[in-house]
Amino acid sequence: MAGLKICGVDEAGRGPLCGPVVAAAVILDPMRPIEGLADSKKLTARVRERLADLIRQRALAWSVAEASVEEIDRLNILHASLLAMQRAIAALNVTPDEVRVDGNRCPDISLPVRAIVGGDALEPAISAASILAKTVRDAQMVELDRLHPQFGLARHKGYPTAAHLEALRRYGVADFYRKSFAPVRQILANS
Repeated sequence: MAGLKICGVDEAGRGPLCGPVVAAAVILDPMRPIEGLADSKKLTARVRERLADLIRQRALAWSVAEASVEEIDRLNILHASLLAMQRAIAALNVTPDEVRVDGNRCPDISLPVRAIVGGDALEPAISAASILAKTVRDAQMVELDRLHPQFGLARHKGYPTAAHLEALRRYGVADFYRKSFAPVRQILANS
């Protein structure tokens, strides 16, 4: 159908031990195509940043929202991710005709919505959302790294690498960590 406003939705930051989970919603403009959209994980940081700028300039509508560490710990990461997606969709200044979400679960919204497994590689609007969510979340980790360099967040973006777990054991769990995540819980239990 011509003229259908498709909103792509994806999140970044489900696996890391710290920081919020970030979701983005994007409605692309068919009259202003963006070359090179792909799953954000398959792109270099530099390419993601360039594409994120183009998405902000050319999309019909876009928004980024998050769920906090406290919400992640209270709800669990899946439900916090869905909450961040709901917020991103609600913040759009254009109402989409259909929402397509990367993965196998849909947020509870009042619009037609469907989940697409591997959607960040199949649906350009989801690819765009994936890129926005990842660039925003990575920037948050770089900023946290500036404030707390001992954890190495700019390098591993909060994922549970051996170096990250060692830093946590050495320096303790800061307030921006997800205390419901097993590696953080274990470190807290042993300290």
